[in-house]
Amino acid sequence: MTEQTNLILCASPEREAEAQALAAKLGVPMADAPAEGQLCLRLNPDGLYLERDGLSLRGDFTAMLPRLRPNALNGEMLVKAARLKGLEGTPTAIDATAGLGEDALLLAAAGFTVTLFERNPVIAALLQDALTRAAEVPELREIVGRMELREGDSVQALRALETPPDIILLDPMFPARRKSGLIGKKLQLLQRLEAPCADEAALLDAAIHAGPRRVVIKRPLKGPFLAERKPAYSIRGKAVRYDCIVPPHGA
Repeated sequence: MTEQTNLILCASPEREAEAQALAAKLGVPMADAPAEGQLCLRLNPDGLYLERDGLSLRGDFTAMLPRLRPNALNGEMLVKAARLKGLEGTPTAIDATAGLGEDALLLAAAGFTVTLFERNPVIAALLQDALTRAAEVPELREIVGRMELREGDSVQALRALETPPDIILLDPMFPARRKSGLIGKKLQLLQRLEAPCADEAALLDAAIHAGPRRVVIKRPLKGPFLAERKPAYSIRGKAVRYDCIVPPHGA
C-alpha cells in the first residue's frame, strides 16, 4: 500500500513560496514538521528531500560522477547492454520507469538522448529537482541536457509513439526485501510512494510493440524474467542483471 495520501510538504523559510506551489501541484498539505512516522517532502536550499523517521533521500547525480568517467562508463553493464552496431546519428532511448534517473544518466553520458517517464508525481518532482540542480554542475550540464522528463503513464506513452527509439529501458519496481543497510532503507522510502509494477505483461508488451531495436530490462540477479519472457541474452553482475530482448524487427 502506498502512502502518498499521508504525505506532507515542509520547507525552509526562503523557499516557502516555491513549496506552496509544489504542494498545490502535488495536492498535498503544508506543515511545519511531520508527525512521527509520517512521510514528508522537505524543500531545503540544497534540494528536495523525501524523509521519514530520520531517513532522508534526495536525487543527486553528482554522486555518480566517478561512474561517468570514460573508462568506468564503458564498463557499466547497462552501457554494454545498450550498445548497438551500425547506428547513424545520435542514438535515442526511453527510460519507461525512470525513478530517480540514475540509469538514464548513464545512457545520456554514453551519448543517448533519453526521454524519462515517471508515473508517480512525487518521484517525478524529486527527479526534476535532481535534473535542475545537475544542470548547474559543469561536468553534468551537457549530459542532463540530453535528458527530458515526462510525467505520466509510460505504457500509454509507449503505445502512442510515432517514432521508435533505439533502446527502451525497463526497471519495474519489484517487492522490497528486508535490508538492514542504510542505502536499502532509503530506497524503500520510494516504495512507500509507488507500488511494484501491477501489470508487467502490459509494460513489456507496450515496450516491444513500440518498435525499438532492443528492450533492456533491469532485474535482480536471481529474479524471474519480466512477465516470464525469456530474453535473447543477459548481462550479469554481482547483484543485478540486464535482460535483453531483440524484437523481430530489431537488429
